[in-house]
Amino acid sequence: MVDLHLIRQQAADATSELVQQAKLTRGSIVVIGCSSSEIIGEHIGSCSSLRAAQAAFEGIEQVLSAEGIYLAAQCCEHLNRAIILPAAAVKPWQQPVNVIPQPKAGGSFATTAWQRLENPVALEHIQADAGLDIGGTLIGMHLKEVAVPVRLQTSQIGQANLLAARTRPKYIGGSRAIYAPEP
Repeated sequence: MVDLHLIRQQAADATSELVQQAKLTRGSIVVIGCSSSEIIGEHIGSCSSLRAAQAAFEGIEQVLSAEGIYLAAQCCEHLNRAIILPAAAVKPWQQPVNVIPQPKAGGSFATTAWQRLENPVALEHIQADAGLDIGGTLIGMHLKEVAVPVRLQTSQIGQANLLAARTRPKYIGGSRAIYAPEP
């Protein structure tokens, strides 16, 4: 039996921790890779669960929207890990792609994002400020270049392992360089 309330709460807790530890601000983008199969204890890509994805989405979106932070949902490999996010987060130079995710072609989490985000758009690539990887979905391609692990107290959502990351500016220069403090 899947405890949707627990999934929603774990997702909200993890997101709150990430926002705080990564020092995210209004307008930041958080990429979410989510295997609903892993959340319910199955192998990634084998048993897509719209209900589990919806519960995780609700917990994550509740926290991010309250902070003015954009949620970017990573699709599965069938859609080349395209990103679903609100049009308000899209930069003028970013070119949308023409796709609408489905539970078994894009994933249940991305499908939920498409259905629930305001004016959703699909992009091939983004450079997010932080991210949550729920169930080993490999979000690294959508983070800014220097990703740093974030250790969260919440280590699972449902049965899925949880990893988190934030990004930081590159350090440029040699051993004698003086670095500005991170924002």
